[in-house]
Amino acid sequence: MEEDQPSPVLIQKDEDHGGDQGDVVDAKPDRTERFSLFVKKKKNEQEKQAEAPPRNQHRIINPTFTYKMDYGRVGKCIIINNKKFEARTEMATRNGTDKDAEELKKCFRSLRFEVIVHNDRTCDDMMKLLKQAAEENHKDAACFACIFLSHGKEGVIYGTDGFMPIKDLTTLFRGDKCKTLLGKPKLFFIQACRGEEFDDGMQTDSGPADDNAVTDANPSSKIPVEADFLFAYSTVPGYFSWRNPGNGSWFVQSLCSMLNEHGKQLEIMQILTRVNYMVAIEYESCSDNPVFNEKKQIPCVMSMLTKELYF
Repeated sequence: MEEDQPSPVLIQKDEDHGGDQGDVVDAKPDRTERFSLFVKKKKNEQEKQAEAPPRNQHRIINPTFTYKMDYGRVGKCIIINNKKFEARTEMATRNGTDKDAEELKKCFRSLRFEVIVHNDRTCDDMMKLLKQAAEENHKDAACFACIFLSHGKEGVIYGTDGFMPIKDLTTLFRGDKCKTLLGKPKLFFIQACRGEEFDDGMQTDSGPADDNAVTDANPSSKIPVEADFLFAYSTVPGYFSWRNPGNGSWFVQSLCSMLNEHGKQLEIMQILTRVNYMVAIEYESCSDNPVFNEKKQIPCVMSMLTKELYF
């Protein structure tokens, strides 16, 4: 059933296997087979009207508090798409992740990023790839983006052969290590579980070192090495992150939807707030087993950005 049909519930069918396609989580496979249908709620007319911006809305930008984007290029976007894992990891194949990777590639290319996709990488591969990227000259780039699509636990991300701390990868881009990105936004999007808890939801009454990079600072001042990072996680600490084998993950598909619609108008935190809303309101799991039925998810954004970011 197409999404624009007037049905209140969208149920995805697995045409290749002749049955219903269920949501799964980016965790060990002993639980995933028990999840049932993917449900995406339809917006009612009142919600649509509430989301529609006023016609006289204008984009107000203060250059003092806005990242400079008029470099030679927007920057590089690296997508690490881990689908299949070695048996010893006990991690299931992440069906649906290729759809996520393809949508992300199109989305970030439309924002004029140079997008590179790396499939099925080991922990060592991931470290080498990002170390090489951090050592490149980003002087003519406005920013940098990296997207992880994999299994995970709190604080760690899985390569195909095991897991490693996310921080080991992101610290390669700190201000004291990657000086050509000093004062520029470094964006990390992470689609992975961060624990094994479920969010039951709650019913409500109301319903659903480049000189140009630091020109605004005092020449004698310092910039924190951890500044200008943004981490957008698919879920909050301790919780599962949902992915549908036929439609991709809730977070990535919502992120692409919002970037495609608002990526060239709204500020990044406004966009990610709308992603939070879309995942929180429009998605929930459905299962015959009440333990796994009507589960919710909320993404989590951690920002150390020092200015507003407009693509």
